[in-house]
This record gives sequence, structure tokens and C-alpha cells, in this order.
Amino acid sequence: MSYVYLAIAIVGEITGTSLLKASDGFERLGIGIMSLLCFGVCFYAMSLSLKLGMNLSVAYAVWSGVGIVITSLISVLIWHEATSGLQILGIGLILVGVVIVNVFGNAH
Repeated sequence: MSYVYLAIAIVGEITGTSLLKASDGFERLGIGIMSLLCFGVCFYAMSLSLKLGMNLSVAYAVWSGVGIVITSLISVLIWHEATSGLQILGIGLILVGVVIVNVFGNAH
């Protein structure tokens, strides 16, 4: 169940970040407020994931890593922002790090 809450946290963070971009510096106040609400859901779901026993290091690595990868895809596909080969390489390395943390995160 902790991974379900972590997934909700990831969706909240991705949605909140995308809405933050769409708010145009909070000039679109309604969208900015929706962004803040998404971040609230994100942090609450993350707290439940941790409460249910997920290790903080694993939760944060997965949350931030997956968030970075998906947000980067959104920035290119929806916002048409430019990206370079080095940026893609860096994001790929983050994704590899998330996999390593997940596979070996509970090893003793």
C-alpha cells in the first residue's frame, strides 16, 4: 500500500509542477491555486507512504527520480521546450539510479 501512496504523490507532484508552469507565474491565479492543491495532495500521500514503513531514502529517490523523468517528458512534449543530448543522458542516469535504489535499497 505504501507504493500506492507513493504513486499518488508522484502524480500530484507531476500535475502540480505542470500546473505551476501553466499558471504563468501565478498570473492565472486559479491554475496556480490548483497547483498548490496538487502539491498538498502530493506531500500528504508521501507522508502516508512513509507512515506505512517505506524507507525515506527509497521513497524520495523514486519520487524525485520518476518525477524528473516524467516532468522532463512533459516539458518536451507539451511545452515544446528544447533539450540536449547531455540533458537526456543526465535524466537517463537519474532513472538508472532510481532502479538501483529500488533493487538494492532494502539489501542489508
